[in-house]
Amino acid sequence: QVQLVESGGGLVQPGGSLRLSCVASGSIFSINAMGWYRQAPGRERELVAAIISGSSTNYTDSVKGRFTISRDNAKNTVYLQMNSLKPEDTAVYYCNARITYYSRSGYYTGDYWGQGTQVTVSS
Repeated sequence: QVQLVESGGGLVQPGGSLRLSCVASGSIFSINAMGWYRQAPGRERELVAAIISGSSTNYTDSVKGRFTISRDNAKNTVYLQMNSLKPEDTAVYYCNARITYYSRSGYYTGDYWGQGTQVTVSS
């Protein structure tokens, strides 16, 4: 009933910028927290940034001052603006959202993931 689709990944040189987008679709009643995670080869998936239904945000220390998370509630979309990218930012980036959706049998809340988008920072 709910789907998250990411876009915006790619190859960029160190110091460059990328903007990731994630659109949620389906029988959505409300979206609570939305966030971005990343997973580099051989490493655990880690939280990069999250935004609650209002404007409350939090970031992992390594991206503070370089990345900005934002959301457009009318479009059910979350963005991640990534500036001053470093090779260590290379990873697959995943969108995550806690969504309440409706069906004929009622309302349900769950955590959903996108398919992931590759970000590679290399010269």
